[in-house]
Amino acid sequence: MSTQGSKRRAVIVGGMRTPFAKAFTELKELDTIALGAAATSALLRKLELPHKEIDSVVWGGVVLPPLSVNIGREIVLDLGLPTSIEAMTVTRACASGLQAITTAASAIERGDADVVIAGGSDSTSNAPITFPTKVTRTLAPLALSGKATPQDIFGALAQLVPLSEVLPRQPRVAERTTGEVMGESAERMAQRNEISRQAQDELALRSHQRAARAIATGVFDDEVAKIETPNGFVHVDTLVRADTSLDKLSRLKPVFAKAGTITAGNATALTDGAAAVVLMSEEKARALGYTPLAALRSWSYVAVDPADQLLIGPAIAVPRALAKAGYELSDIDVIDMHEAFAAQVLSVLKMLDSQAFAEERLGRSKPVGAVDIDKMNIYGGSVAIGHPFAATGARMATTMAYELARSNKSTALLGICAAGGLGAAAVLERV
Repeated sequence: MSTQGSKRRAVIVGGMRTPFAKAFTELKELDTIALGAAATSALLRKLELPHKEIDSVVWGGVVLPPLSVNIGREIVLDLGLPTSIEAMTVTRACASGLQAITTAASAIERGDADVVIAGGSDSTSNAPITFPTKVTRTLAPLALSGKATPQDIFGALAQLVPLSEVLPRQPRVAERTTGEVMGESAERMAQRNEISRQAQDELALRSHQRAARAIATGVFDDEVAKIETPNGFVHVDTLVRADTSLDKLSRLKPVFAKAGTITAGNATALTDGAAAVVLMSEEKARALGYTPLAALRSWSYVAVDPADQLLIGPAIAVPRALAKAGYELSDIDVIDMHEAFAAQVLSVLKMLDSQAFAEERLGRSKPVGAVDIDKMNIYGGSVAIGHPFAATGARMATTMAYELARSNKSTALLGICAAGGLGAAAVLERV
């Protein structure tokens, strides 16, 4: 879908996020709804946006709370926003935050809304622990009947022996169709695309160094809000390691294969956090006195076979988004590529510059081109900052929108891989 030629143009007027923190640390007391409410509240205060102007909330979520799956609506109610604000929750794995933004942009372009809050949040710390199906099928009828006798209860418990088969199981972020966890798929990609351990560690080091520099120089001050928790305030991203080095990274052991190359240092950590943006029609933004930061020029969502290269999707989505916007890769001023794993990013970059991939997978006579590392992830990426699954797309859009607004750059490109073999990309333009 491209916004090119639309009579109405959706623009980003502001973005805000919580600090990102490793799961079970600083933000563990806040669930995904609380995190989303914190980011949204900070953004509304920053913009001084009259609540009566808000038409809709579109929110992204991956680890959904089982009793409150419509996170967007819960955010509206928890913040005491007008109850007339309709809301929905979307999920597209790691691209959920971007999905929320482009869904909001579509509604604005169609004239269904003028002002929409969009974003995403996830709290791995508060992910539900599920019991095997046998437990549910045995105990749920008793709980729902409300008339279970002691004999009924003991009879049901007898059916759950041995206990080893009914205890809660460790959650695995695994593909349902292949059984592989994402790191195992990334390890296969590294081998197939000949991505070395050193190259992965170098990318991880660069990510941490750039993120640390951005924090130290105040680049993130406009977009990261301090968040109050029961244990005090959290002011900045806590996963960024300014003191890491190639030597430290090289000493880490592989995680997914004994002789592998993917480590805790060149992969994203499980993360808690939220990010939100406010989109408006350009006319509405100017009528309310806001200066737009950026406009959504185009976007693309694609899918590949999860059994092949699970995380290669951006190598297909990026050229499609560029084509819809009427751009070549060389026309882009700054790029933000989601770093699920350093191996995944390097594989995508290699395919974008591959003649064979261009011909076989893209139907092109020449490669998309080589990505200039000096233009990519200039303020670090997910390996350093962290990856609350549904928040990442909104974080990336926020950072790039502010970068376009404060610099002389004109265009930004986003690329995101996601579980299920999904890929996403979007082009932003300075307004």
